[in-house]
Amino acid sequence: MRDPVEREFLLGFWKIHILHHAEKHGVYGQWMIEELRHHGYHVSPGTIYPILNRMAQHGWIRATEPERSKAARVYRLTARGAEVLRRIRESLGELSGEVGSIRSARRASQAGATARPARKKPVLPGRTVSRR
Repeated sequence: MRDPVEREFLLGFWKIHILHHAEKHGVYGQWMIEELRHHGYHVSPGTIYPILNRMAQHGWIRATEPERSKAARVYRLTARGAEVLRRIRESLGELSGEVGSIRSARRASQAGATARPARKKPVLPGRTVSRR
């Protein structure tokens, strides 16, 4: 994963996908790779399996031991993972309301800066605002 956009942003999206599908029906590595590819993400086994392991270590998902040695380990959402997913969904709803959809972003960029006045940037505690 060399692309900084993938490292900084998309990795979180992949984890949200994993939690969502683990809640619905359980996931396994190869299926998750194909599911993410369906959404336009290209994730390798060397990326997805460490993600699944870290999520299991956090207690968000739990793997069932396969009945056959060559069968896939299926990961399902835990109670802790359900709480994480609830919090994420709440945050996504708020973010979506503020950032909006692609359509609304396109409309806003087409309307130009005259559509609404720019908001002042918030001043962080301990910082001063320089006036030029």
